[in-house]
Order: sequence, then C-alpha cells, then structure tokens
Amino acid sequence: MELKKVIEYLKAYDGPEIKLMEVCGTHTASIFKNGIRSLISPKIKLISGPGCPVCVTPTAYIDQCIEYAQKENHVLLTFGDMMKVPGTEGSLSDMKGKGAKVELMYSPFEALEKAQADPSTTYVIAAVGFETTAPAYALMMQQALAKGIENLRLVTALKTVIPALVWICENQKDIDGFICPGHVSVIIGSKPYEQLAQTYKKPFVVAGFEAEHILAVIYDLVRQLEKKEAKVKNLYTNAVRDEGNSKALEVLDAYFEPGPAMWRGLGVIPDSGLYLKDTFYDGGSRGLVADMKLPEGCRCGDVIVGKINPDQCPMFKTQCSPTNPFGPCMVSAEGACGIWYRNK
Repeated sequence: MELKKVIEYLKAYDGPEIKLMEVCGTHTASIFKNGIRSLISPKIKLISGPGCPVCVTPTAYIDQCIEYAQKENHVLLTFGDMMKVPGTEGSLSDMKGKGAKVELMYSPFEALEKAQADPSTTYVIAAVGFETTAPAYALMMQQALAKGIENLRLVTALKTVIPALVWICENQKDIDGFICPGHVSVIIGSKPYEQLAQTYKKPFVVAGFEAEHILAVIYDLVRQLEKKEAKVKNLYTNAVRDEGNSKALEVLDAYFEPGPAMWRGLGVIPDSGLYLKDTFYDGGSRGLVADMKLPEGCRCGDVIVGKINPDQCPMFKTQCSPTNPFGPCMVSAEGACGIWYRNK
C-alpha cells in the first residue's frame, strides 16, 4: 500500500484503543524525529519498552565497575552512556572526578591494544548491551585468546531480549502488539518471536528505523489486531533474515552461555543474561543482582515496562534531567526519558 494511504488509514482509525510497544530505544528516537504520533490516530498508543541496555543495568553492576576503577593497577573501559548511571554511592563520572581510573572506549577492540601495550595494568571492560553488541565482545575474546593476552577482564551486563519480552507479556497484559527491535533482530532473526506470538496471541512485527518502515509496521499491527491475528512478520527484510546471522550466533555460543540476570525495573529474569564460559576473563559478572530503590518519586521502573510515558513521571523536566539524572532512563541516548526530554 502507498505510504499516503497508510497514513490516511492510521490517522482515521477509530476502533478500540490499541497499545503498541516499541521495544527498541532507536525506534523511540525515530518516532519522535519523524513526528509519527502526529500522523496516527490518538487511539493508537505507542509506548516504550525495555530496549535500552544501560537503563536496565542494576546498581550492583555499577558498583562492581567502580570497585575495579578504584583498584590499583586497574583501568575500567566503558562507553560514554554508562558514565552517569547511578550506583550505590555515585556514578562512574562521580568517581572519575575523585581519581578513579575510568577511560572511554569507542570499540571493545581498543582494549586489546591497550592491554598489549601495558602488560602491568589490567584493563576491565564494562560490557553492556543486547545481542546487537555481544558478538563484538565474543570476537574480542577470540582475539585475546589467540594473542595470549592475560591482563584483560570483562564485567558483563549483556542481556537477551526474548526473555524480557516473555516477562512483559506475562506482566503487562494490556499491550496489544510489539514493534520488534531491528538491530537485535539482525542477529537473532525473526523466528524467535514466533513462540511469543503463539503463546500470548499477540502480533510481533520486525521494523527498520525510517519513518516509512515504522508506519508500515504500525499499519500491519493494527490490521492484524482488527482481523484478530497474531502473526510474526519481518518488514525489515533488507537487514533481517528469518534465521538471523548464523556467524554472529555461532561466535556468541562459542564464548557465552545464558544465566539469570537482574533487569532494573523488572527484577531477575531467568536465562536473560550472557556470561563468559571462560571464567579466567570474567571479572565477577555473575550474581550481580542487587539493586537499590530508585529515589522517591522516580518512575523509571514504570517507564521501562511501558506502564507510563516519561512525561507522566512527576520528576520529568523538573528535578530529573540529562545533566542531573535521578534514574537510568534519563542517562542513555537510547533511554526513553532522555529521548522524550530532548524531543517533547
């Protein structure tokens, strides 16, 4: 169907209220950038999901990273969006200001160069992400082993999306359909969503990131719901295969294994974490399930699971901002609160 007719149809929709979850933070950003909400009926509600890996990282993980950054002859390497996530006694940014050894990285492979150049220092990587970034860490491990590098450790907060979607379906019964994450689906494919669709009788459609991609997925989800269908469809076929990326999945399976993981705002979800099989390189990633209570009034937990939109939090744009974040959703570039703050 032509894009113009898709928009006309979605704008005119006047049936029962529909609630669709865009799981991926990049989709949330694109929805704002392209004014998608202004192009569809107010009866079609778009809500954010737990697709921001930084946002769901627990306090215990931040504390573990800070402990390494304060340790003699150790340097913590991290991506920039982790710097302001609050731990028990402050963030990595706070501790760096107090002398902790924290360095930004732009690729995990930088750690190999640093470790080889300075054997007297142990480089600890804060490995955070979903299936999208996990293969890069697996390939880095492959190279570290091949080169015999020993002064390298990973503290992982790597998570998988499907167990989180199971949790959402079990606990958030009012979500009618899902815009599946494009980047993650490039790795895992569209087939893993089929069991979810069959079990929970809800449609799951894989989307790209351009405006026309998202509108096409919303249209497909609405049409499926009108016809009482619950199918998995892949509308991002130029990047996503039904079976996923076999090479990426193979290297993940070679170096990582599943285990329980804490999701901030959701709790511990079985088999949702990825942990190194080679425990020599593991910096103590397992068992980091402790999480502190969010500040009174902060509703990051409700934002992450789609109970509310960020602007429904009483702290939004008042006490909580990207420069003074109370919760993790305001910190990351993929966090729903940060996206809403910059665009609403």
